[in-house]
Amino acid sequence: MLQAALRSGAAHRRCTFEVFARRLPQGRRFGVVAGTGRLLEGLETFRFRRNELDFLAERGIGDDDTLDFLSSYRFSGDISGYAEGEIYLPHSPVLQVSATFAEACLLETFVLSVLNHDSAVASAAARMVIAAGGAPESGGRPCVEMGSRRTHEFSATAAARAAGVVGFAATSNLEAGRSWGVPTLGTAAHAFTLLHDSEEDAFAAQVETFGPGTTLLVDTYDVEAAVRKAVEIAGSTLGAVRLDSGDLVAQAHEVRKLLDSLGNSATRIIVSSDLDEYAIAGLAAAPVDAYGVGTRLVTGSGAPTASMVYKLVQRQDSKGAEVPVEKASPNKASAGGKKQALRNLDADGRAAAEIISTDATPEHSGYSGRNLHVPLVVSGSVTPGTTGPEGVRAAAQRHRASVEELPAAAQRLSEGEPVIPTVFV
Repeated sequence: MLQAALRSGAAHRRCTFEVFARRLPQGRRFGVVAGTGRLLEGLETFRFRRNELDFLAERGIGDDDTLDFLSSYRFSGDISGYAEGEIYLPHSPVLQVSATFAEACLLETFVLSVLNHDSAVASAAARMVIAAGGAPESGGRPCVEMGSRRTHEFSATAAARAAGVVGFAATSNLEAGRSWGVPTLGTAAHAFTLLHDSEEDAFAAQVETFGPGTTLLVDTYDVEAAVRKAVEIAGSTLGAVRLDSGDLVAQAHEVRKLLDSLGNSATRIIVSSDLDEYAIAGLAAAPVDAYGVGTRLVTGSGAPTASMVYKLVQRQDSKGAEVPVEKASPNKASAGGKKQALRNLDADGRAAAEIISTDATPEHSGYSGRNLHVPLVVSGSVTPGTTGPEGVRAAAQRHRASVEELPAAAQRLSEGEPVIPTVFV
């Protein structure tokens, strides 16, 4: 596309692309925008290096004019969109990229790769936090991200970050902690217990190394025997025990009763083992203190992509005038024109509708509320506070506020329509 547009002379026309999802995954009530900070970090280093240009030349991919353009590529346009952590609905214009066609079209795969993965993980993770009673600061039980072994090594780190945005308390992925300040914690696997000559030896080594406040994995052999050994070795200040198999509800009740009888009423119970939002909800009445979530989280709990698309909605014509453009393809139609988005609020401050308009001031249509687009890149420069640990903290705050603004139906895990309608005006 770039090579042909350079040849036709249209490559330098100013264009606007928008990112949106035509629908939410089946039965979901809302989605969560995530990955924006990662996208902006990547944009700052989005370059074509000499060895990459040589590869293209060797394969005959791109003529001299195209390779010359790529060799000096720097994004110099503007990007606005929903703040990371924000709720989105069908057709929400979550990102707008305004630049020349040549600059903007090169970003499509990168933009969609980041947003589709991270938003899918964050949307699933948000449901898990809801099932756990909310984020810990709101009184919910903590959820811990433990899915790095179940996905690609780079996706693992991105997933840990996305989970942190929507209220997961910590991750076992240390790179997410190093890069974005996500709280981290360690885990002990069954291999550690199996390594030692006895379960007692394994527990003693862990307690000696990390203190009695550590978490001991008690289901390698016999759970009741392991709990008794753990208490005997660590004492009344044993931090937690973890259950990773079997009937977690029944075991949690049994272990809680046993711990209390041994004088360890403060010792917490952590459960893991292929948990998803429904399993977490099923454990709500069990004496569980925290959840370790892995496979289902990093795979979007059945929806591994947000199905977002990147569509041209406005361009300059040959005379320099701005012209809205749209697809008319069956089941894949798009709405032309650069959009504005407004979260319409009722008298109680609750979200009532997602208002999308090509009018620069959608309030003129009789709606009021909160404008959703914020500047992310201005003339090629990334807006401060949107990347790194600071960006994750801001995204987490935005997410909490967005969820609190939604109607009560947003808290339901049962299948249903989007929690608020999308209205084009």
